[in-house]
Parts: sequence; structure tokens; C-alpha cells
Amino acid sequence: MEVITIEAQAFKELSAKINVIAKFVSAIHAKTENEHVEDWVDNYEVCTFLKVSPKTLQRLRKGNLVSYSRMRGRNYYKLSEIRRLLDEKVIVRTEEHFQDLIKNHKLYDEQRRNTKANK
Repeated sequence: MEVITIEAQAFKELSAKINVIAKFVSAIHAKTENEHVEDWVDNYEVCTFLKVSPKTLQRLRKGNLVSYSRMRGRNYYKLSEIRRLLDEKVIVRTEEHFQDLIKNHKLYDEQRRNTKANK
């Protein structure tokens, strides 16, 4: 075991800087916990948790009523775009449906990360 000694004043300054950084990281983490509007969800998640058909989403895409991205043959939508559709009453669902979509997307995302970490 190696022991490193520093002056008390230097230790206090270092400790204060670490506390400032920790508070900053906590604030950013809390902000991103509540704001998942930039997350992307796929067709399956939108259809399942908002209880809309794939054909409905296809009509919205075809009519340019929803912006989306297509990657590897799958369509993805930003949560902010889904929120806009709900706010504008293009899709009539309750706030509970949207929160359910966010909650289940988080769970799916965590499972995917854990699977990658275990490989």
C-alpha cells in the first residue's frame, strides 16, 4: 500500500472541487432522468404502448404528419415527436399511455445495455 501525503489546505481545495463536480453531474443526471424527449423509439414500442396500429403509423409517415428515421429496415421516432402528435391530437391517447411508453422504453434500454455488458 502506498501512502501519499498532501497539505491540509490542498486537500480541502481538492475536496471542494470534487464536490462541485459531483453536484454538477447530479444536476445533469436529474435533468436527463426527466427529459427523455430525445430518445428514439421504434414502431413496435409506439404501437404497443400507445395502442395504435402499424397501418396508422404508416399513414402518418406517408402523409408527412410525423418525422421519423429509417435504420436497418426499421422506423424510429423521437419521443418529442410522439409527444407533439399527442399534443396536437393527431393520436388521441392519455398522458398515461405516453408515460407507459417512456417507462417501458427505459426498461428495454437497460436490458439491452445489460445484455451488451454481459457479452
